[in-house]
Amino acid sequence: MSIRVMLVDDQVLLRTGFRMVLAAQPDMEVVAEAGDGAEAIENLRSTAVDVVLMDVRMPRLDGVEATRRICAEPDAPKVLILTTFDLDEYAFSGLKAGASGFMLKDVPPGELLAAIRSVHSGDAVVAPSTTRRLLDRFSPLLPSSGKEPRHKEIEKLTEREREVMLLVAQGLSNGEIAARLVLSEATVKTHVGRILTKLGLRDRVQVVVLAYETGLVRAGGAG
Repeated sequence: MSIRVMLVDDQVLLRTGFRMVLAAQPDMEVVAEAGDGAEAIENLRSTAVDVVLMDVRMPRLDGVEATRRICAEPDAPKVLILTTFDLDEYAFSGLKAGASGFMLKDVPPGELLAAIRSVHSGDAVVAPSTTRRLLDRFSPLLPSSGKEPRHKEIEKLTEREREVMLLVAQGLSNGEIAARLVLSEATVKTHVGRILTKLGLRDRVQVVVLAYETGLVRAGGAG
C-alpha cells in the first residue's frame, strides 16, 4: 500500500518539485496539496493522509499552528516540518507542536524519501544529536508552566527506563545506549517503546523535548 502524502507549501514551484520526486516512487502517492495550514486542515477532513510535508512560513495559518492542530486529532498523520538553516526556531516550535521531525528544504531527494518512509514507520527523522543541538539553542524559550505534571508522568518510569530516556535525550542512538549500559540493542528498543507508551509520546523527538522541558536534561546535554 502506498504512503499517502500531502504537500503543504505556499510556493507552487516547491510543491511541484516535491511531487515529481514522490511520483517516481512505487510506494508513495501525493494525495493532496495545500498552500497554507488552513487549507491543509480542510483537506484532511476529506482525504486520508499518512504523512504531511509541512512548510512553516505561510499565509493565513502557519505550519507550526497547523501542525499543533493536526497532531491534536486522533489518528493524526505524521508531520514532517520543512525548514531552512536560519529558521531553526520554527523547527523547534514544530517539534513542540507534535511533528515527528524536521528537514531542510534543500534536502537531497534520496534523504527526503528515506525520511518520509521513516516517519511513516513510526520513527523520528532527525538524528537525536541534531535534535539536541536544536534544543540546546532554544531550551531557554521553553515555558516554565506545566513542569510538575510532566515530572509526575516521568515517575511512572522504572529506574532503567529513566536512564535510557536520559541517554536518548542526550543524542545517543539505540546502539550507543546499548554499549553504554551493556544491554542488547533489542532490549534498548523495548525500553524506548515502553517509555513512549507510559508517557504518551509519539517518537524519540518528543522524548527529547520532554526531557528538556522538565529539566531532566539541560542545555549542553548534561543530565
